[in-house]
Amino acid sequence: MSSTPANKPSAVRADDTKTSSLFSVPEYLPLDKWADTGFEWFGPVAPLSFDRLLPALNDEHEQSNLEISVNLYRRNNVLYLTFTVTGAIWLTCQRCLQPINIDLSDDHDIALFEDESQVRLVNDEQDFLLLSEVVSDRTPENLLLLKNIIEDEILLKTPLAPKHDDCEMSVAQVGDLPEEEEEENPFAALLSLKGKLSN
Repeated sequence: MSSTPANKPSAVRADDTKTSSLFSVPEYLPLDKWADTGFEWFGPVAPLSFDRLLPALNDEHEQSNLEISVNLYRRNNVLYLTFTVTGAIWLTCQRCLQPINIDLSDDHDIALFEDESQVRLVNDEQDFLLLSEVVSDRTPENLLLLKNIIEDEILLKTPLAPKHDDCEMSVAQVGDLPEEEEEENPFAALLSLKGKLSN
């Protein structure tokens, strides 16, 4: 990664941080290193790399990579995390059980507060998180749970029970339907009895 001028965010391509065969967002972002200088990351991300999203994905349809770009910067003494998700995932329609395409494309803008007193520094519509809630407590380092935050926003945009606008309910037939029995003539028994009595 080449050096960048002061106050210019460092751009990191997904290829530079690939750790497995699936493209994934960096799991952590060291705030001690990037909070004041700024950080940018962009690249393709496999939906299958999100553990909590994985159970909802349709396994009969190939999932295309999402394009994700991330920007961390400080403005007016407030730290901001913005990211854009472009692309769609395939889920299973809860009515017809066929694949359904769900668009996840959206822009996300989140203020990261050191404490709630910083709320007064932003407008009323600004989404925010407290750093104490999104920084790893497993290490002494100040590691922002970047992948977790992005996955949270993706899950919020993913419908719990996706359905096509127009499709029919899938009905699974178990076993063979019973054959219709020919209805007995209610008078047949009487006719038979009458025949026996007349003999």
